[in-house]
Amino acid sequence: MAAPERGRMVIKAASITAQNKGIDTGMVVADCRAILPELKVFDDEPGQMVPLLNAIGEWCLRYTPIVAIDLPEGLILDVSGCTHLWGGEKEYLKDILNRLRTFGYDIRASIADTIGAAWAVSRFGQVSPIIEPGNHIAALLQLPAAALRLDAAILTRLDKLGLYQINSFIKMPRTALRRRFGQELLNRLDQATGQGIEILEPIQPVLPYQERLPSLEPIRTAPGIEIALRRLLEVLCNRLSKEGKGLRKGIFKGYRIDGHLEQIEIGTNKASNNIEHLFSLFKLKIETITPALGIELFILEAPLVEEVPAEQESLWNISGSGDETAIAELLDRIAGKVGSETIHRYLPAEHYWPERSIKIASSLQEKPLIDWRVDQRRPVNLLRKPEEIEVSVPLPDYPPLLFRYKGILHQIKKADGPERIEQEWWLQQGLHRDYYQVEDEYGVRYWLFRSGHYNDEETKWFIHGFFA
Repeated sequence: MAAPERGRMVIKAASITAQNKGIDTGMVVADCRAILPELKVFDDEPGQMVPLLNAIGEWCLRYTPIVAIDLPEGLILDVSGCTHLWGGEKEYLKDILNRLRTFGYDIRASIADTIGAAWAVSRFGQVSPIIEPGNHIAALLQLPAAALRLDAAILTRLDKLGLYQINSFIKMPRTALRRRFGQELLNRLDQATGQGIEILEPIQPVLPYQERLPSLEPIRTAPGIEIALRRLLEVLCNRLSKEGKGLRKGIFKGYRIDGHLEQIEIGTNKASNNIEHLFSLFKLKIETITPALGIELFILEAPLVEEVPAEQESLWNISGSGDETAIAELLDRIAGKVGSETIHRYLPAEHYWPERSIKIASSLQEKPLIDWRVDQRRPVNLLRKPEEIEVSVPLPDYPPLLFRYKGILHQIKKADGPERIEQEWWLQQGLHRDYYQVEDEYGVRYWLFRSGHYNDEETKWFIHGFFA
C-alpha cells in the first residue's frame, strides 16, 4: 500500500511476503520496484482502516459481545466469561488466530488481565501470548517502553536516559517520573498494571440479557438449530424468572462459518419467561434460517424485558375467569403466523362521533377509562371513513327504499331509525348525522346515515358500518 508524500509514492504498509524480499514501510515505490520488479502496489486510500476494523470487529462479535476498535491497527476484546465456551483460553485464542489468518490477515494477539498488558504482549512479547492471571506485571518487565503506548516524545526522552525497558523505570518514585515525563507515563503504567481504569467503547451496545452457545461442529439441520434454541431459552428464561422479569422482544442469531449472520425475531404481547411458549414462537420462523455450510455460534438476545406482575388481572375488561396468560400466548402465536400488525385491541373513547368513539390500546395492560356503550346497537365492522352512497328516499326523515354501494343495488326490506348524532362543537363544526339500521333483501344489515337535514343542499348519504 502506497500514498504520495512530498511528491513521491511511499510505502505505507507491506505484506509479510514483501517484507521477506526487502520491502518495508517508509521506502519509495520506485526503489522498491528496482528491488522487486513484480511488486504489486495499491493506493493507500485515507479512511480505509476504520470501516475495515469495524467489519472485522463485527465478525469478532461471535467470540464476545464486547469488541472495541483500537486505531490504527488493533481490536480489543473483553473475553471475560467467554473462553470456557471454546474449551479454555488456549483453544479460544487459537480459533480466533486461525480463522483470521485463513482470511489472509497477519495477526498477533494476547490474553491478559489488563488491556495495556494484552496490547504490550501482543506486539512486543516473545513468549506465551496467554498471560496467567496475576502475572501480567512480570510479563511487562522485559518489554520495551514503547509497549506502554507512549508518545514518541516521551520515548525519545526515555531512550536518552537509557531507560529502554519497562523494568528500568517501573519502580522509580512516581513523583520523579511525573516531573521528568509527565502524567501520561504514570497513566499508561497504571492501565497496564491494573491500577488505573481503562474504559472500552464497544462497536455495538452490550445487551444485559444475552446468552451464547458455540457449536463443536457446524449445525446445518433444523433439529440441530431447535436444540440450540431450546438450550439458550432455558438459560435465559431461568435467569429472567429469578429476577421477576419476562421477555417482550427476542432475537435469535446464528453466525455461519462463511461469516454471514442469520437471525429471527419475535415479540410478545406481555412479558413472558415461559420456555415452551417462546420456543413455539421462534419455531414458526426457524424455517427461514438458511444454515448453508453450517452455523458455528448461536446467540439469544432479549433487548426488551419487563417486570412480570405478581397478580394477573383481567385482560379484556369482561366478567368471567378467563386466563390472561393463555389469551396473551394465543395472540402471540397468531401474530407469529399473520403478523403483529394485523391484531388490534380497541378501547372506548369519550366521544359521540362514531369514528372517534374508539381508540387502539397502546398495550394489553391498558384499561378503559369508561364503559362500552350498550344502550344503542353498533355495527361489528365500522369503516374508518364513511363512504358516500346513492339512495332513493320517499319522504323526509324516512329511511331509504334502496341504495347503491360499489356499483351494487340493495333493496331495503327493513329499517330502524333515525338516531341523531351531533358533532362535538369544541372539536369541529359541521352537520349532524341521522343514522339508520337497514336490512336488504339478502338479510344483510348496514349502518347508513344522512348528513344534515333532508332539504339541505349539502345533504349526502353515507354507509358507515356492517352488522353481524
